[in-house]
Amino acid sequence: MEIHDPNLHRRLIEMCDCYLGTDYPAAIQKIADSPSENLEEDALRYLALALLHGINAEASQFSLKRKNEKITATIKHDAEKTALRPPSRRLFTAIIATVRAILHLDEDKGALPLALGLKNDQIDLLAKIERTGDKESLKIKLPQHDR
Repeated sequence: MEIHDPNLHRRLIEMCDCYLGTDYPAAIQKIADSPSENLEEDALRYLALALLHGINAEASQFSLKRKNEKITATIKHDAEKTALRPPSRRLFTAIIATVRAILHLDEDKGALPLALGLKNDQIDLLAKIERTGDKESLKIKLPQHDR
């Protein structure tokens, strides 16, 4: 896998390390409700928190979707979904751009692996991005745990 912007990838990993053990839903809500002036930093922070929340909750997938102007963010556990505070349109666009830059994905549709080195472990994810007309989505498949 070729990483287009290794600096963004490194910063995402650092953000994950920084927020380990945080109250993820509360932190996500704070970023969604009160974004800072640094949109790129907020995008990395939101993405890191959402991934950590999904991994911690043993979810199978994190999804971020936009249809027209409606944005949804969910983590999926088996057949049920838990809603997260969705980002603003501006932040949504920045999150998608960040993932595209990390994966060097320019096409409208694509799926590529995304590795996160957390502490002394590596977590392998699969990021899928799709853009068609008035819809755009990011789905990140999370590691499966033995239950």
